[in-house]
Parts: sequence; structure tokens; C-alpha cells
Amino acid sequence: MIATILLEVVLPVFVLIAFGSLMQRLFQLDLYTLSKINFYFITPAAVFMSMYHSDMSGELLGTVVMFYALYVLILWLLGTVTGRLFKFESSMKAAFNNSIMLDNSGNYGMPINALVFKGDMLASSMQALIMSLQSLLTFTYGVIAIQGAKMKGNYRSMLIGFLKMPVPYALVLGLLLHVLKAPLPLFVSQPLTYAQQSMVAIALLTLGAQIVKYPLKLYRLDVYVSMFLKLIIGPAIGCALVFALGLKGIPAQALLIASGMPTGVNTSILAEEYRNEPDFAAQTVLLSTLFNVVTITGLISLAKMF
Repeated sequence: MIATILLEVVLPVFVLIAFGSLMQRLFQLDLYTLSKINFYFITPAAVFMSMYHSDMSGELLGTVVMFYALYVLILWLLGTVTGRLFKFESSMKAAFNNSIMLDNSGNYGMPINALVFKGDMLASSMQALIMSLQSLLTFTYGVIAIQGAKMKGNYRSMLIGFLKMPVPYALVLGLLLHVLKAPLPLFVSQPLTYAQQSMVAIALLTLGAQIVKYPLKLYRLDVYVSMFLKLIIGPAIGCALVFALGLKGIPAQALLIASGMPTGVNTSILAEEYRNEPDFAAQTVLLSTLFNVVTITGLISLAKMF
């Protein structure tokens, strides 16, 4: 089973990431434009189509939201305790909590979900919802934590940043049209389908191009502590919550795998934007993504047993 997962899920993901890194080295890609295409069109299109064709009931939607809220709350508590044990400065406490709470559920989690579940609409709609909740967390708690650490009160820019995000609008609109059973004209559905089908390749190439700019450093203990909490303890929390909520089958598998994503690129972007421990943030993104080769393989194997 492990060999099959490596060959059919993990290896394709990291081949695309590697190609993205290689292309960035060779051609110095315009990351700004690439990210904007991915963020403002391809990902929202994939989220919209996933929710529009979703088989997720209202009860399951509420369960997913509860799972995610409990998951990030427990991670926050663990991060806060760890920060006190290591006597982190306030800026480092904010960066550390962001590194374990903000994950790459979009341009890494969505492709992993698509490859594991082979496009199953229930699984993809659950991952789309997790990604939307993650976006909400990033531009609320993620920004507020750093601003509090840096003694900045520019919450207006935080609100504007959140309102500019297209993913939540795509999610709500997709759910609304799904509930209303409103048909989509072909000239709308076909371009959105093309965008959805391109998501895996474009998202992973973009991720590869993004992470190659971070120099690899292997000497920081705090980075390894962050990785341990994110890649080992995080899935353990996810597994416990799946059992506690009585989930089985695809819902249990999708949420368990979603709990094992590496640190999100947005963690580094926020750290650079607010000049709050940017080196630490960059290293957690890079190293957690690399080590995720091992942890996500084991997690997918475990999820198959549910």
C-alpha cells in the first residue's frame, strides 16, 4: 500500500513541485503573476465547482467546521504552551503559532485531495471548505497575532485583505447555487471546469517556484519543534477528533489527511510583510514541505483504514 501511495500520489505531487523549482531556477518566473492567476481564478474556480457539485449535507458541513475549529484551537494551546516553555519573545510566539496553525490547504492540500480521492466530489468539497476556513484564519488570527506582536493596529488593512479574497465568495456562491439546484450555462461551466482540471498542475508548479527562493538552513531547533507539532501532533489531533465526532469513510479520510498539511506559504508571506521572524517562517515552510513526503505517505496509509 505504501509503495502504491508513493508512486500514485506523493511522487506525482513532488515531481510537479520539483519542476516548478527547476523552472524558477532556469527562467526566473514572474511569481507575482503566477500567484495571482492561481489565487484569483484557478483556485476559486475549483472551490466553486467542488461546492456546486458537492454531496455534503448541512450536518456534515457543520461537523467539518466544528472539526476545524477544535483542531486549530488545540494547536493554538500547544503553541502557546511551547512558546512559554522556550521563553519566546512576543514576535516569535506569533510566528511560531502561525507556523503550526496556518497550513498549505490550497495549492498543496487540494491537489493531494484530488489525487488521493480521484476527484470525488464529497472529498473535494470538504477540502475546499477547509481551505476557505484556513483563508479566514490566515487573514484574521494570522494577521492580528503578528500585528499584536509588532504593536501595529492597522486592522483596516487586514479587513480589506480578507474582503479581497475570492475563495470565500466562490464557496458561498457554489453552495447557494447547489442548494437552489440552479443550472449553469455551458459557457460558464466549461471554462470553470477547465480551470478546475488545471488546478493540480498549476498549484504545485507555483508552490515549487515559491519555495525555491528560501535558502535551506538545518540548525534551528525551533523550526524542528514547529515541524513536530505540525506534521506529527497535528495529524494525531485530527485522528482523535475524527473518532470523537464519529466520522467514517470518505469524510473521516478527507479530514484526517487535511490535518497533515505542511506549513502554508502565507505564513512566510505574512512574516515578510510585517518583518516578523521572516527567516523562521521561511524555514518552516520549506522544511515542513520536504519532510511531508514521509508524513503524508504514512497519513494516507492510515486514512485508508477508516
